[in-house]
Amino acid sequence: MRIGLLIDEPQGQDVLGRLRGRIARAADDGFSSAWMSNIFGLDALTALAVAGSQVPGIELGTGVVPTYPRHPAVLAQQALTANAALDGRLALGIGLSHQIVIEGVYGYSFDRPARHMREYLSVLVPLVRGEQVAFEGETLKAQLGLTTPGSGDMPVLIAALAPRMLGLAGELADGTVLWMTGPKTVAEHVVPAVTEAARAAGRPAPRIVCTLPICVTGDVEAARARAGEVFEIYGQLPSYRAVLDREGAAGPADVAIVGDEDAVAAQIESLAQAGVTDFVAAEYTSDRRTREFLRTLL
Repeated sequence: MRIGLLIDEPQGQDVLGRLRGRIARAADDGFSSAWMSNIFGLDALTALAVAGSQVPGIELGTGVVPTYPRHPAVLAQQALTANAALDGRLALGIGLSHQIVIEGVYGYSFDRPARHMREYLSVLVPLVRGEQVAFEGETLKAQLGLTTPGSGDMPVLIAALAPRMLGLAGELADGTVLWMTGPKTVAEHVVPAVTEAARAAGRPAPRIVCTLPICVTGDVEAARARAGEVFEIYGQLPSYRAVLDREGAAGPADVAIVGDEDAVAAQIESLAQAGVTDFVAAEYTSDRRTREFLRTLL
């Protein structure tokens, strides 16, 4: 199981320079990958292309770019350009976002999201593989090919939690990128669904990228309380609420990886046993103990 880091977006001045510093530290520490969210701050693909192009070796991923505001051909062109800047080290994570954002902020319909993702991947994936696309679905149309350099091995991963989305992650994409999904749900729900869909489609074994909050500490109660504060919103969004319920978790604090070194090592090992291919650590305190411990696993 590879181990990566979720990189927080810097605030204040020289954000791209500071982002480069965070990526460089992750690379120097030996992490296999660094991932960046795409919410309402920096555009993750642009930021990673600029800052990451100055840091060789480490894989860089988006976790995740929302699909609805971007036509899949436009996203394919942008991702291929970023991948070229990164010498082929981009992992493109995409996702639906949430109804409250897509309808409430952008004004798009969130009707039948799994249909939207199937049609989106039907355009996006062939284009990033360097193929021509002639597709007309219920919600999307594309008749084009791209001459953007760098097509080929860039993995396309989707944020998938519900059964139909997990099927698409294996059938049409290269796997899934998860957030707030505990080991029981990964083992019993996510991995079987994605793996079977990939097998049925004759595709390679999928990547299962699992991102969770982590804190190595002797004060478990305080660390879980802090996780509950920092990540409170994810216990309220329907898609994450569903997987938390499946896990038997009252809220995000219950799926955070928390404890001393031995306890955290055991929790990370449970993810590997569940079938996770890439664990992405989301550090949420400034205590250096967590990073120092993670380095011992590399």
